[in-house]
Amino acid sequence: MDVLLGVAVAVELLCCLGVALMTNVYDRLHYLSASTAVGPFLILAALLVREGLSSQTFDAIATVAILFVAGPILVHATARAARRIDFGRPGVRPRKEL
Repeated sequence: MDVLLGVAVAVELLCCLGVALMTNVYDRLHYLSASTAVGPFLILAALLVREGLSSQTFDAIATVAILFVAGPILVHATARAARRIDFGRPGVRPRKEL
């Protein structure tokens, strides 16, 4: 259990370091998405090893499932918004002057 928690903390610290060091918004989003996918699963695994199946672990399973589903959706929406800010609306070209 302690190994799983240690690895989870190390992964989260690496993700935070990646977010702090990257200069591009898309690279930062890459590290943010990893922090919502890898770390919580390791923490959930440590909790399951320690506590077994109980009402608390079912709450943790639901929380990690929500993170797993909502995380990529939020990252995708944020990346689309950043792309729109950088390049304009997708598929729309500026009009040519006559």
